[in-house]
Amino acid sequence: MLQRPGESQAWNPQRRGPNRRCHDNNDDDEEPPPFPNFFGPARYYCVETICAPCGVVIAWTKFARSESPTNILKFLEDVYQTEASRPDYICIDKGCKVLRTAVCNGSWDRIWKHTTRIIVDTYHYINHKVTDYLCRTYCNPSPGNGLAPNLVIIEYDNNGCPHAKRAFNTQVCKQLNAWLGGFESILKRMKPGNFNWFLHTMLFYHTKHVITQQKQKEKAKTKAEHQNRDNEDEDLGLDQEYNFSDQENSLSDLD
Repeated sequence: MLQRPGESQAWNPQRRGPNRRCHDNNDDDEEPPPFPNFFGPARYYCVETICAPCGVVIAWTKFARSESPTNILKFLEDVYQTEASRPDYICIDKGCKVLRTAVCNGSWDRIWKHTTRIIVDTYHYINHKVTDYLCRTYCNPSPGNGLAPNLVIIEYDNNGCPHAKRAFNTQVCKQLNAWLGGFESILKRMKPGNFNWFLHTMLFYHTKHVITQQKQKEKAKTKAEHQNRDNEDEDLGLDQEYNFSDQENSLSDLD
């Protein structure tokens, strides 16, 4: 049957515009609206990842219906099952909602209270309400009152003037999502088995690449420290001889 522009059939969805994201405007775990039709394949709602501040992917999973605080807490409990494995800080874009839900369902006192603090990442924190006392008091990613000294460090610029700096990159998951977005056109047409294999493989290679970069940075830092220490120990005569030999080596390399 032909369909003219602007014409809608009885079996077509009547709602226009982008899909309504349930977790953007709701504080509770409401069920998503029913499907307007059943002519399309069922899809998972989103992929949730846990990353270290350096960019290493720790775990990932799929959320079937919504990215609710309850699902997030369940995912965290499955990954960090022992007290020794739990991190000091967990940074989430909706950290205040997750903290509020954890306090209400008892998981805060039972699991997270003695080991972990839940905060909001810096990108989303600036858009949260100033009147939200729980968010501003307990979920601030860079508090200036000294309650979380591990999140803020003092750094000196080239002129020797001190300034406050965030100690960790809280946007690492957003950066990973931006990279994974390049595979969206491939992933959304895959079956569940192929989807799981492909995504897990890409995250595995991404993690190996991040670890390799970290090792290279550590080697470069160690090499620079050794060079500075050697330069301090050498006297003026040895420095001149060292520079002369360097010039010879550079000329031989050019040859």
